[in-house]
Amino acid sequence: MSCSMEHTLIIAGLVAVAYLLGSIPTAVWIGKRFYGIDVREHGSHNAGATNTIRVLGLRTGLIVFAIDLAKGYCAVSLGLLAGWLGSSPQLHTLLGIGLGLAAIAGHIFPLFAGFRGGKGVATICGVALALHPWAALCGLGIFAIVLIATRYVSLGSMLAGLSYPIFLFFVFQSRNIPLLVFGCVVALLLLLTHRANIKRLLHGEESRFKPSGKGTMGK
Repeated sequence: MSCSMEHTLIIAGLVAVAYLLGSIPTAVWIGKRFYGIDVREHGSHNAGATNTIRVLGLRTGLIVFAIDLAKGYCAVSLGLLAGWLGSSPQLHTLLGIGLGLAAIAGHIFPLFAGFRGGKGVATICGVALALHPWAALCGLGIFAIVLIATRYVSLGSMLAGLSYPIFLFFVFQSRNIPLLVFGCVVALLLLLTHRANIKRLLHGEESRFKPSGKGTMGK
């Protein structure tokens, strides 16, 4: 087997692992295991941290958020296994982006939950943190400000996503083309996965953030 073929197979294997990692349906499994509830049948019917907070409580939702974020971060970190790519930052960034996108796809279309997943916010956050921590943290700051001001999680998520490529280019002056393209892609992806939320926001029908009274795992 040629060296290039071996490298291709390794990359394909890493992408598959990243997708499977993203496919872990944290909200669904925790809801069923500890509460006997499929969160996709309640609230917004979304298998993400926000709906988990709405249905199962703040503590459980934050656990789901942390795990979903870790899925994205760890997926990008799988690229460290491909040290043979050399020292080219762009090659490592490209691989990290590919692995991150695979994890995001897994979260939105999870193999282990009938391809009915979440909107990808927490996993995108983990990928963004792994690729450029400071820009991602600034985006999280935007999310926090919008959430505190409006109590709309969806609006905060979308504006945070839109701000990520802006922070990359204008504040941190990144000229890493693959990273900038990734930032624009995930911003658009968040708009796509929040289409229904956008309609409700425009009609004044979007639900504001309000955690459930539940919060003890095992009840």
